[in-house]
Amino acid sequence: MLPDFASEYLDRLGIPSLRPAQEKAVAAGLLDGVSVLVCSPTASGKTLIAELAFLRSLKEKKMAVYVVPLKALASEKLRQFSSRNTFSVGIAVGDLDERDSNLGQYDVLVATAEKLDSLLRHHAPWTSRIGVVVVDEIHLLNDPSRGPTLEILLTMLRRLVRPQLVGLSATIGNPEELSEWLGATLVTDDWRPVRLDKGVLVDGQVRFPDKPF
Repeated sequence: MLPDFASEYLDRLGIPSLRPAQEKAVAAGLLDGVSVLVCSPTASGKTLIAELAFLRSLKEKKMAVYVVPLKALASEKLRQFSSRNTFSVGIAVGDLDERDSNLGQYDVLVATAEKLDSLLRHHAPWTSRIGVVVVDEIHLLNDPSRGPTLEILLTMLRRLVRPQLVGLSATIGNPEELSEWLGATLVTDDWRPVRLDKGVLVDGQVRFPDKPF
């Protein structure tokens, strides 16, 4: 059974029930502060998992941070989370050498990994209030350009802030190893809202393997 704050949030959004990955994340302890690594297909409901983690953190009088790899994605998430009219949302994506002490006024901060890394290094005072950090596209740890910064960021967060960590991705090559490194419970699911079929386009028609040409 979901706690009241989660049930009320779902009711307000008109969501009658959780999707499989969401149910598994809750069962793994998401709403009890347990760190989780969620690997499930695109559109399977990973963003709502993040929002439920936000609510748990806010209930504990802490703030939440949502880490994204790109400025464009940060702007998209800012609009999406702001539309919920439940928590105040700020954004931090540029001017890497600024301290930005005013960012601590928000309930939820959407930030690029590079910006959050800079804020931690400049000892922004509000970072001690962080209760949960959600990392979107966490598989980019393996990216040659973005991976090193994200790895260092996660290492600093675990040592200096010790928040609940929620990693989200549709494609993780080594989920067991990554979840162990994060100290997180692995949540995997293959449900998707639209069935994914593989076929071959021949003369303007799609042919599927189970149907001979």
